[in-house]
Amino acid sequence: MKGMKTTRFPSRRRPRTEDLARIRRRRWLFFLLSLLVGFGGGLYYGWFLNPVQYVDTSPDRLRADYKADFVLMVAEGYSRHRDLAWARQHLALLGEDPAQVVEEALTHAVMELGYGPDDIRLMRALLQDLRRRDQP
Repeated sequence: MKGMKTTRFPSRRRPRTEDLARIRRRRWLFFLLSLLVGFGGGLYYGWFLNPVQYVDTSPDRLRADYKADFVLMVAEGYSRHRDLAWARQHLALLGEDPAQVVEEALTHAVMELGYGPDDIRLMRALLQDLRRRDQP
């Protein structure tokens, strides 16, 4: 083995515990700072640069579950005040025929939303009064 030059690899020293702790703190700080910057940037973009603008939106474009909630609120108001004209006026925002709107919402509430018996009773009472007043 004469004439062969042996190279020694530099020994790797293990990082000290203090160095590891400093590196971990720096990583967590960078991670949290990145989250804050991303969250703040998202809020700034959504609120100031490109906010949502609703134009000519009417309640008849609501999803079926929100329509059912709206009908329930009208039914609750009707049960307190017994003003059928008021109820018709508000239900007209959801469609042409208030009785049909209540019937669709009631069907959706019973079949899919699991409304309680008191809510269903209020909606049925409103539907019955609407139908009773529609008949000659």
